[in-house]
Amino acid sequence: MTKQTVGEAIIARLADWGVDTVFGLPGDGINGLMEGLRRNADRVRFVLVHHEEAAAFMATAHAKATGRLGVCLATSGPGGIHLANGLYDAKLDHAPVLALTGMQESSVLGTAYQQEVHLDRLFQDVAEYDEPIVNPAQVPALVDIAVRTALARRGVAHLTIPNDVQVARAGDNPFEEVGPVREPATAPVWVHPPVRPADDDLQAAADLLNAGERVAILAGVGARHAGALVELTADVLGAPIVKSLLGKMSVPDDSPFTVGGLGLLGTAPSEDLMDECDTLLMVGTNFPYTKFLPEPGKARVIQIDAEPARVGTRIPTDVPLVGDAGATLESLLPRLKRREDRRHLRKYQEKMRDWREKMAALEEPERDPIAPQYLVRELDRAATADAILCCDSGTVATWAARHWQVTGRREFYLSGTLATMAPGLPYAVALQHEYPGRQCIAYVGDGGFAMLMAEFHTAARYGLPVKVVINNNNALGMIIWEQMVLGLPEFGVRFGDPAPDYAAWARGCGGYGAHVTDPRDLPGKLREALAFDGPALVDVVVDANEPPMPAKVTYQQAVKFAEAFLRGQPHRASIATTILKDRITQLKG
Repeated sequence: MTKQTVGEAIIARLADWGVDTVFGLPGDGINGLMEGLRRNADRVRFVLVHHEEAAAFMATAHAKATGRLGVCLATSGPGGIHLANGLYDAKLDHAPVLALTGMQESSVLGTAYQQEVHLDRLFQDVAEYDEPIVNPAQVPALVDIAVRTALARRGVAHLTIPNDVQVARAGDNPFEEVGPVREPATAPVWVHPPVRPADDDLQAAADLLNAGERVAILAGVGARHAGALVELTADVLGAPIVKSLLGKMSVPDDSPFTVGGLGLLGTAPSEDLMDECDTLLMVGTNFPYTKFLPEPGKARVIQIDAEPARVGTRIPTDVPLVGDAGATLESLLPRLKRREDRRHLRKYQEKMRDWREKMAALEEPERDPIAPQYLVRELDRAATADAILCCDSGTVATWAARHWQVTGRREFYLSGTLATMAPGLPYAVALQHEYPGRQCIAYVGDGGFAMLMAEFHTAARYGLPVKVVINNNNALGMIIWEQMVLGLPEFGVRFGDPAPDYAAWARGCGGYGAHVTDPRDLPGKLREALAFDGPALVDVVVDANEPPMPAKVTYQQAVKFAEAFLRGQPHRASIATTILKDRITQLKG
């Protein structure tokens, strides 16, 4: 029997680890790996993309949604460089991803050969494990270590392989006569450790929570699989639940305990709660925006996190609990005393009812141009109970955070910590591969969509019924407001006319495409797209001057907006009119 090549052995070993999908783009720097994929096509499918950045985003989305390893593949030089943005998304949101890249033949390395880029050096910051395979005998040990490291540290691993090594016979050691060194014999095995805090720490946390009079819970994505336990804890303590944006699906949006998100995209009740609480329980979150957390010394803090290094990095922590969110809450709950006084909880339930009414008032169906809040609400109404929304960065994240409801089996994904543009569509393509029977919706801005719009053709080529909804303000919407909040007039942020016809692009790819400017057409077009048997796109022209207002506008923010107006903000009249209309609408509501 002919011995496997290194390229074949790498792919076969990944299959032994349970990897069933690799996202990537071929090139002459990875021909040996591509042959490995061809020979293992019955075990591992290769998803051909149009841009390597999309491949990295797809691998990241796969890892975020499943908890399993995501794998992306790129050629040497520029192909590998393109992976970087998606890999940083995985690094910063703690998703296990393996990147495989090519390298020039080992005999020409160091000679400034064409496309010679030492990707192992380039990826030193992004990767938890980062190694070149320079000897066929290193396989499968380095593959096993890379996969195990990515899973254990919930981060990026990277292997880069020269062309000549890819096609060499696996297991051969051209240097074996140099010395009697034996390669390690490894196995494709890793088990998630069931981490539970010590009893003394659990009791100390329980004592603080039992003594608190105004307890709040802040839940992040680390609590995703422990949502029922988070709600049970909230019920026992009479504590409202705040959610980070990444943790939006940790607890349903219609839970009687939740007061929504926190931060610029959050709710006023959440900000009030952080100001008023005397005890804060943080579950599975390393919430970075410290100005929205209680001031140091104003609240006692208990933080549950699986990573010891993250405990206490944002706010002084009285009791750190290092452990899995579910296992920790299961051990903590029997030590908690039920609080019969529900006034604290009821107060915030009333505040949340008022907030929801204000948000609903902004979802006006008669507005022309279309209100982006109305677009998201209609999408929310039309989507299935188990729909997956993949959101892009920008103003769309604000509208999704406030007007898309994660209830039932719905899921919600976005680039949280990196907050990069363009992952929405690649995320949806990857998750449609993984969950063929569910609605996978990419809710994106026109700026982000334009960056990787070619991946709509990827969805069409594979017959994936991905749905794309474009919040089209023909501008880089969030940047407008970020410039103005500094007191500066907008500059270089609007694309001008004529706007691209994205619906025509969708139809050109063989999918459904609709362009919507009249709010009366919106509900019908969304439902047509969602019902279409294949990829579909609805390009919705929304009000470009609708500001993504923070839950509470500070005096300083108002002053800076005024300064931007005085310095010549070109759309100040329409912006002021929109803000005034929104305020009147909320008061009427």
